[in-house]
Amino acid sequence: MSLKTVWIDTLYKVATGSRNVRRFFTPIGAIIYGLLILGFVVIASYIDKLIGLTNIFPKPVNIILSSPIFLLAIFLIGWSVQNFIIVKGTPVPFNPPPQLVTTGPYAYTRNPMLTGVFFLLFGFGVFFGSLSLLFVFTPLFIHINFWELKSIEEPELEKRLGADYIKYRKRTPMFFPNLRVIFGKRE
Repeated sequence: MSLKTVWIDTLYKVATGSRNVRRFFTPIGAIIYGLLILGFVVIASYIDKLIGLTNIFPKPVNIILSSPIFLLAIFLIGWSVQNFIIVKGTPVPFNPPPQLVTTGPYAYTRNPMLTGVFFLLFGFGVFFGSLSLLFVFTPLFIHINFWELKSIEEPELEKRLGADYIKYRKRTPMFFPNLRVIFGKRE
């Protein structure tokens, strides 16, 4: 049995396990993910200082440019979390909603909260004037999340939610919505 299979099975067992087990693992998963995001920002800042490329956007330009990015990020993250809470789940894979969520931002993308997190990292890159966060660490973060979703979370979701998830995955983009769908021009 591969490590990947063990991780998928463990995630499935916790996600379908008792409420107490899910509640125990939820803050742990959220803290680890938050620390990962913070780590990317801190490492990027350190790299920028090492190579002498800091503050590429002067104040107040950094604030003017980053503010709409932060607002979009917070909006997406909040809207996503709200849709999970309504159906008694969390965005943490250890404590997901009991059924497939396809409402709100999930009607347009399978991972709108992660899209919000990507915008948040990009916003930090603009705010701190960090070239490495903008062009190295945010794309790396997106790639890591893409790999983890494809390798671990999506197989677990398919196992737990079955055909409904497979249909949803086929019609809904992973991170960035199809603008034709948003503006009413369905294909």
